[in-house]
Amino acid sequence: MTELMEDTSRHISNFSRFNQQASGSAWIEGLRQAGIDRFEQVGFPARTDEAWRQTNIEPIAKTAFQLPGDANAADVQKLFEQYTFGSDAVCELVFVNGRFSAELSRNDALPNGVRLANLADEIGNESADVRKHLGHLAKIDANPFVALNAGFISDGAFLLIARNQTIDRPIHFLYLSVAGDGKTVSHPRTLIIAEDNCEATIVESYVGSEGVYLTNAVTEIHLGNDCRIDRCKLQQESLEAYHVATMQVEMGRSSVFVNHSAGIGSKLTRNDLNVVMNGEFADATLNGLVLANGSQLIDNHTLLDHAAPNCASHELYKHVLNGKSTGVFKGKILVRQIAQKTDSKQTSKCLLLTDDATMLSQPALEIYADDVKCTHGSTTGPVDDDMVFYLRSRGVGLEASRHLLTYAFAADVTRRIKVEPVRRRLENFMAAQHGLPLDLRITDLGEHDELARQN
Repeated sequence: MTELMEDTSRHISNFSRFNQQASGSAWIEGLRQAGIDRFEQVGFPARTDEAWRQTNIEPIAKTAFQLPGDANAADVQKLFEQYTFGSDAVCELVFVNGRFSAELSRNDALPNGVRLANLADEIGNESADVRKHLGHLAKIDANPFVALNAGFISDGAFLLIARNQTIDRPIHFLYLSVAGDGKTVSHPRTLIIAEDNCEATIVESYVGSEGVYLTNAVTEIHLGNDCRIDRCKLQQESLEAYHVATMQVEMGRSSVFVNHSAGIGSKLTRNDLNVVMNGEFADATLNGLVLANGSQLIDNHTLLDHAAPNCASHELYKHVLNGKSTGVFKGKILVRQIAQKTDSKQTSKCLLLTDDATMLSQPALEIYADDVKCTHGSTTGPVDDDMVFYLRSRGVGLEASRHLLTYAFAADVTRRIKVEPVRRRLENFMAAQHGLPLDLRITDLGEHDELARQN
């Protein structure tokens, strides 16, 4: 216990320095103080905590991370040019080590009724929408990292889509982590509010240079009635870095939420994704892809909370594990007593490319209603030898056969992603890993999702 308290104090010591520089009225200061008080009370989760049993966060707890200073401009520019969407996005907000970069951002092509800004400005302007929603979805008692993020709320992305608005191109939030001389930590916050009858595509990219740093991100999404939101997350940070993220989504009546999450970077990744369907006829889809190598550990915890009747959910997570990497998937479908006529499907599949790779999968159903249709399944195994033999009999070499099958396995998720820059980056990453031509594409823009719904 004493050692855990010492580990906690390393991170709390940053708060006093941050608090001296941070600005804001009483309500934001109260939220920050409540977050740091909660973190000081509970500390880092231990391996005895069931929710964190498979994720050893001791390296994070024992590292004396410091708040970042100014990043090297040349390093920032290089990273930005590598990951920007350019004209493929209708607008792009860029953050460097958690702080807004006005020079790299562009925010001038949105229709009336859409407000996009950095969170620091909204807090400074006493935004009523921010005050109403910030911290109300991702609560500080959800897990210790949410509490820690709340203690350091300063900047991030804010998006408000007024009712009856449609945005035809993606909105891109680009979070850059640039390692400096020391080991740094950033706590970016994203708040998205969509009023009734909105349609938009939103991408969060978390990328970084080589080096040791911690990104502790929290995203809150509130959807009104009849919304159609497609959200993508790409995590491609340094293989020496740590990435912890929580996303909390609240859905209104007849809203459709599709989430694509791709994890291909960081030494240790922990994602908590919670979706609550509060309105009747809501429809949620969660797709995930993990590509891990070396000693990477990528842990995804998901919750689909059916809190209203006649809702549907679909979940597909695929892992490709190489080297001595570890994948963790713990997905839970919760059907409350009121949620009759629920239709939910959950699938977890893993491809092990070596004998040293490890997959820990734990799908779960918790059902309190009696008129439901819920299924889940989990499979883990190596590349299919029969398929390898088939390809070899057609003149394809052994390694090329294995690489093609691996690529096709992952492409079952990538081809569902409608955002071209995200899909292209993932496909290029896989092709480069497996020595395949970069013009190889297994893409049908989500048609398989539609077929799955019909069957």
